[in-house]
Amino acid sequence: MMRSDPPRASRIVAAGAAFAAALALNCTGLSAARADSAPLVGSWSGSGSIAFASGAKERARCRAYYAKTGETSYRMSATCATASAKVDQTAMLTRTGARTYAGNFFNQQYNTGGSIRITVSGGSQSVRLSGEAGTASFTLRKR
Repeated sequence: MMRSDPPRASRIVAAGAAFAAALALNCTGLSAARADSAPLVGSWSGSGSIAFASGAKERARCRAYYAKTGETSYRMSATCATASAKVDQTAMLTRTGARTYAGNFFNQQYNTGGSIRITVSGGSQSVRLSGEAGTASFTLRKR
């Protein structure tokens, strides 16, 4: 007579393997969640360039501060200076990938804004802004 269910030892091994796999996935998820929340938060500084809608281009230096405001949301405040001006911006960002963020920025001094995209790689981040007043790109390093 053929038995339809596996022997008891096989069921125990299968259950143990399933439990171990579930535990590994759960721990991996927790580690990824912790790792994802840490890269952006804090102070950053660096330089880049701004291309104004008029066609003029300027080098700029920036300091930015990021704070976590929700599970996948962040607030940014930054000050950037060029040879001709010093400006402050704010942004609301959402984590869109393991190391990528996107959102909208606003510059109150010039009543202008647009979109912002950030990619973090270790202690460095690449920032791209695009709006009605022009575009900008920066490389910032964690302070």
